[in-house]
Amino acid sequence: MSEGYAGVLPANAYNWVAVWRRNCLAWRKVALASVLGNLADPITHLFGLGFGLGLIVGPVEGTSYIAFLAAGMVATSAMTAATFETMYATFARMDANRTWEAILSTQLTLGDIVLGELVWAASKSVLAGTAIGLVAATLGYASWLSIFYAMPTVALTGLVFASLAMVVISLAPSYDYFVFYQTLVLTPMVFLCGAVFPMSQLPGSFQHFADLLPLAHSVDLIRPAMLEREAGGALFHVGALCIYAVLPFFVSTALLRRRLLR
Repeated sequence: MSEGYAGVLPANAYNWVAVWRRNCLAWRKVALASVLGNLADPITHLFGLGFGLGLIVGPVEGTSYIAFLAAGMVATSAMTAATFETMYATFARMDANRTWEAILSTQLTLGDIVLGELVWAASKSVLAGTAIGLVAATLGYASWLSIFYAMPTVALTGLVFASLAMVVISLAPSYDYFVFYQTLVLTPMVFLCGAVFPMSQLPGSFQHFADLLPLAHSVDLIRPAMLEREAGGALFHVGALCIYAVLPFFVSTALLRRRLLR
């Protein structure tokens, strides 16, 4: 095997840009369909739950339910966009298309590739989160400036869930196994982490468990930004998200090295 397989860390601070640029050029051909696909699910929740259920439940935490929900959907869309980009498109480049194998014949290391893929997935999440935020601002449920304030957290959220999904693809033998991660991890997280209803409504034990999940930290940063409120414990939430982004990166690169060396 080439020496590149052993380089589980990025070779330098800029090699990953080549991977990001390669993915961006390939994505441009299907950009419109990709953006619309990422918008479908959160927009459905925003209008279906926001207007439908919102008429029943009334104000939530001092604001309308749809404004409360819009912030949760921004975080959820970032999570979904980054996860699906990594689990399907990145997995295809690694496995079926053997794109990684070709890249590893250059000076890039495995760490460069993984970092480039993670940043690319985070970029996709920024597009998805921004689109949902713009819809909310257009409808008057968030200010235009608040979308700008939320974007750094949206990008960090994308990086977190891309990093976690990278661990999944390093272990999954095929696409068929991704459904377990979607149904057993992502879907429960949406309902536990305050995206669609306040975490305070959960039993105490569930609240403690939800506090450990990355989406809860994302929601706790994005919602105050979009509602123009002060985020309590912002540094703690940012630190927790950084840990969730960095640790899976090292785990996935080690697992991917072992997988590629089989």
